[in-house]
Amino acid sequence: MSFLDKPSPGRLLLDDTVPLSAVIEASQNLQSHTVSVRRVVCVCVCLQVIRRYSDFDVLNSSLMVCGISLPLPPKKLIGNMDREFIAERQRGLQAYLDSITQHPLLSTSLPVKKFLDPNNYSANYTEIALQQVSMFFRSDPKWEVVEPLRDMGWRIRKKYFLIKNKEQPKDRQLLSWVDLGPDKFLSDKDLQSAMKLLTTLSTLYFSPLLFFSCSESSALLIRPFSEKGSLRDHICKVKPRETHLKKYCNPRKSQGLEVPLIKLYGRQILEGLRLLHEGGVVYGHLQTSNVVVDDGMCRLLDVENGILGVPSALRASFTQFRKINTTESIDVFCFGHLLYEMTYGRPPDSVPVDQYPATACTSTVSVLQSILSTEACKSGMPTVSQLIQTPRLKEALKAAKESLERRLQEEQRALHQHRRLTRAQSHHGSEEERKRRKILARKKSRQSAYENEEDVSLKNNNNSGSGASSPPTSPSSPTPPSTTGTPVSLLTPPSLLLLRPPLTGRGGGRAALLSSIQTFSKGKLRRAETADRSTPVI
Repeated sequence: MSFLDKPSPGRLLLDDTVPLSAVIEASQNLQSHTVSVRRVVCVCVCLQVIRRYSDFDVLNSSLMVCGISLPLPPKKLIGNMDREFIAERQRGLQAYLDSITQHPLLSTSLPVKKFLDPNNYSANYTEIALQQVSMFFRSDPKWEVVEPLRDMGWRIRKKYFLIKNKEQPKDRQLLSWVDLGPDKFLSDKDLQSAMKLLTTLSTLYFSPLLFFSCSESSALLIRPFSEKGSLRDHICKVKPRETHLKKYCNPRKSQGLEVPLIKLYGRQILEGLRLLHEGGVVYGHLQTSNVVVDDGMCRLLDVENGILGVPSALRASFTQFRKINTTESIDVFCFGHLLYEMTYGRPPDSVPVDQYPATACTSTVSVLQSILSTEACKSGMPTVSQLIQTPRLKEALKAAKESLERRLQEEQRALHQHRRLTRAQSHHGSEEERKRRKILARKKSRQSAYENEEDVSLKNNNNSGSGASSPPTSPSSPTPPSTTGTPVSLLTPPSLLLLRPPLTGRGGGRAALLSSIQTFSKGKLRRAETADRSTPVI
C-alpha cells in the first residue's frame, strides 16, 4: 500500500521497518549558527528537515549506549563560519548519517526516527502505553504492574510491562501493548475470533497466550515471562532486561551454538512453522528474539503479530527479492537468518550470502546455501516440509531424536531413583519402623546378657567339680588311672559345649547342663574303674 493512499479508519499507515535515508543538501547561517538542510527520503516521501550541530550531538549522546564508535565530527568553537570548514563539516555529518541509516538496529530506533522524521515520530509512546494499560486494569483489577521494561524490544510502537496476578503473586507475566500495523486486513470481529483461537492453542512449540484485549488501534497481550531470556540473549550472553541497543548492537561475548543444539533447535522451530502453515496462520516474524528456550525446548513468541498486521523485522531484507512473495517463503527466509545467527553468533551482514566461514557442521552450511545464496533467492525458497525431509538433514534429525530420547530416559531414571530414595527414607523414619528397631535391639541385648551369664556359670561349675587341691589336667598329657580307685577329676571337654541341648530358660538350661556334665563324668569314672580291675598287678 502506498503512503499516499487514503487511510482507512482505525489503521496506521506508517511502517516502522521502512528504511530512511538522509542527504545533506546545503548549509545555512542563521544568527551566527550553521544549520544543515537535509532531505529525508522514505520510499516515495521526501521531507526537508533543518538540524543544527547541537541536534546531532544530542542524537549521538542517546546512541552511545549501543557501544559503537560513531564518526561524529568534533565541535569547533573558533573558525566555525569558514566556508572550507563548513564544507568539511557537511561531509563529516553525511558520513555520520550514512553509518546510522545503514545499521540494521540503529536505523529503526526511536531516537533516529525522531531525528529524521519528527512529524511522524513525535508522540510519547511510553505515555500512551501507560494510559492504555491503566484503562485495562480498571476493567480487570486482578492484575498489578510490577515494573515497566523500558526499551526491551526494538519496536517503537510496542511497550512491555512486568505484571503479576494478585491470586498468584509469586508468578510473573509479561504484558505487551502494541499498535495494530499496516498489514492488519482482518475485520474487528474476525480479529477477535482469531486472537481467541490463539489463546486456546496448546502446543510445545508456541509460548502460550494467556490473555488478550483489542481495541480499534491497539492490542494488549499477556503471556508468561521467561527469566532466561530469548535465544538471542543466549547467543549474545546478555541480561534479558537490558535495553535493546545495549544488548545487540555490539555484543562482546556473542558465540554460535554447539552443533547438537543447532540441530535440535532447528528441528523444533521447523516443526512449529509447519504447524502454523498447516493451520493457515500468518507468521513472518521468526527471529532469535522471538524464540525462547525452556528446558531444551524452543518456543515461538509473538505468533499473533501477523494477525495484528505488524510488519516483519526483516521486511526490508526480503522485499528486494521477487521470489519471496508468500508468507511461507518469508518464514523460510527468516529461518535461514536464524540458522545463520545460531551457527556464527551474529546475523548476516547482507543477503544473499555465498561465502560462509568455516564450521564443524557441513549439513548446516548446505541448508544455509539452499536459503540464503544468490541462486536460492532468485529461484525461490524451499518449503518447510522440504527442509524437514531433505536427506541433508536426516543425520541432524536422527541426532536430535536420539538426544530427546536420551534426555527423557535420563530424567525417568533419575525420577525413579528419587522415588525409591523417598520411599526408603519415609519407611525408615516411620513410627512402626522405629518401634521394630527398638524391639530388635532389646532382644539382642537380652540374648547377649544371657550368654554372658551362661559362660560365667559354666566356669564356676568346672572350678567346684575339680576341687581346690586337685591339679589341673593337661589335655595334651592325660593323667594315668589311679591304682587306689580314687575318683579322677576331669575337665569338661570342649565337645560337651557343642553337644549340649537347647536352652529353654534360665533355670531349665542350667539344670540340663549340670545333668549332662554329671552323666559324662560318671561314664568316665566307670570306664576308669573297669580298666583298673582288668589290669594285672605286677
